[in-house]
Amino acid sequence: MAFESFTKKIYIKTALEKLYWCWGTPQGITSWFLRDARYTAQEGQTVRGASDKIEAGDHYRWEWHNWDGEETGEVLHANGKDAIAFTFVNVCRLTISIEKQDDYVLLTLHQDQIPTDDKSKLHIHYGCSNGWTFWLTNLKAYLEHGILLNETTINLRNVPMAELEFVNI
Repeated sequence: MAFESFTKKIYIKTALEKLYWCWGTPQGITSWFLRDARYTAQEGQTVRGASDKIEAGDHYRWEWHNWDGEETGEVLHANGKDAIAFTFVNVCRLTISIEKQDDYVLLTLHQDQIPTDDKSKLHIHYGCSNGWTFWLTNLKAYLEHGILLNETTINLRNVPMAELEFVNI
């Protein structure tokens, strides 16, 4: 088994533009995934507005509902229509591509450049791979049925291993 990368795919019945909005704007990514997302333009002074599309070179700070830490990184690519890439977990690259196929959009998530030490195998490869399986399902539920599956009301912060055991965090 290779631990350096993984790919997740899902078909979602939605408009390509709506799916890009879900990944490519602060308002979109917080509608189904995060508690807060802040993007700062490349020059470091301008904070993107909620409905502004992110751009390559932007820096981000993401906050989850059930985790006190934050994820920070850089937008590596954002073409405004069907592809976005971020640095992720400090060392990885996360690439999102979307492709219209009849009434559906195929979303492909690829995370690579994962270190292969034991801690990274558990927390990045296993943890992120499982996590993205849930989050892509949550995105599908949100776009196709208007519901969210992630836990936002029960505080799981003090539950040991919550991020590896709960399926909806």
